Amino acid sequence: MGSSSVSEFITNEVPDWSDDVVTSARFKAFSGQRSDWEPKFQFWRDLILKIACHFDLLIIHPSKIKNEWFNRGGLTPLCLDHVLFVMYNEGDIIRSADLVDPTSGRLSQLFWKVRRLVAGTTIPPEVLLKDHVIFATLMKDKAGEVVKCLSESHWTSSCIITMKKFQDMCGGKDEASAVLSYLSGCGKAQYLSITKKDYIEGLKVSLSPASVSSISSFDCDVLHLVWTMEKLQQQLDVTDRQYEMSRKSALTSLQSGNKTVALRHAKQLKLAKESREKCTSLLNRVEEVLCVIENSESTKKVSEAIQIGAQAIKKNKINVEEVQICLEELEHSIDMQKQVEKVLESAPLDPEIDDEDIEEEFKKLQLEVESENSRVLIPKTGLNEAARETLSSESTESLSAAFSSLGLGDGPARASASGIQSSVEPFSNKESDSRMPEAA
Repeated sequence: MGSSSVSEFITNEVPDWSDDVVTSARFKAFSGQRSDWEPKFQFWRDLILKIACHFDLLIIHPSKIKNEWFNRGGLTPLCLDHVLFVMYNEGDIIRSADLVDPTSGRLSQLFWKVRRLVAGTTIPPEVLLKDHVIFATLMKDKAGEVVKCLSESHWTSSCIITMKKFQDMCGGKDEASAVLSYLSGCGKAQYLSITKKDYIEGLKVSLSPASVSSISSFDCDVLHLVWTMEKLQQQLDVTDRQYEMSRKSALTSLQSGNKTVALRHAKQLKLAKESREKCTSLLNRVEEVLCVIENSESTKKVSEAIQIGAQAIKKNKINVEEVQICLEELEHSIDMQKQVEKVLESAPLDPEIDDEDIEEEFKKLQLEVESENSRVLIPKTGLNEAARETLSSESTESLSAAFSSLGLGDGPARASASGIQSSVEPFSNKESDSRMPEAA
């Protein structure tokens, strides 16, 4: 974003910006009580926020606002220092130094916020202008966009994503730091890191109204899986581009009659294909484990629903026969409604039939269906305690088996994966992409 773009936006946004008399009055320093300069302050505050929103600027240095945005032939507003200071005190902008450290614990974050809240009112304007500032409204909006984007690709109540993925979603490292600080302060995200062969950073984000749960060893394992999948996908993308370049070179060499060079490119394509198969196999194994992990939460919720249903039956003293009767009535009602819909869709209307007769007949059918649906429906949840324990045990065993088959530890499987990555960089598996769950 250049200063010319900002000047053009200001000219379109403020009709009298070219009026020298009006602009000279706006550029003067504030004096007197706040009631005297309140209108001018609101003008500058609204204009600064409009520019930031238009150009999607989350973080900026105050000197850029003063010396570039509103510079008119070397003249800058004398009141901008005061405007920014008031905006800071009212919470419109936040200093980078005031951000909560997301890597610290929740208690440390609480003490940090209290200390900054007390010290914030004593910061002089000259100190404020030395540090980058963050627009609070844009930070909240960006955090909401990130959570919404993650919710669209994850149906679970929370998700684990790598720091690199989060930074890409936020638009940069500094922006991600500000957004993570906000989410962490609201209890919607927690930072986590693990040290395997590489140092891996990530975060756990709550996608529900509730606060994010505490970090567990299981979350660290999921982070390792997600990081591994992203690394494999990156290698496939890079190798895909290399493969395409080699293929074009081979065709060009073949068309020009240089069979020796074309044969060399063909050998490279063959090696890339073999490497692709090995890397794709590992990627599929990681995807399978992540699918099992996501499905396990669904299984857990089903088990909880069964327990709640069983407790409701026991509390209301309903026996199994009554439940079966209700289910049969429900099935009969559904079949009847489907038959009515089929008849209405397939049967052609007689042109001699009056519209009023059709509406009257339809109302009768609708009342009959509603009467059937109004009966008390109770879910079939007559499972005993042993069956529920079996369901939970089977879910745990399937998850453990999937982790065992992955082999991403420090043993031979890891060495095999490292060998694949160092020997040849495979190219992208388009068919695999269609089956991949979205990496958090």
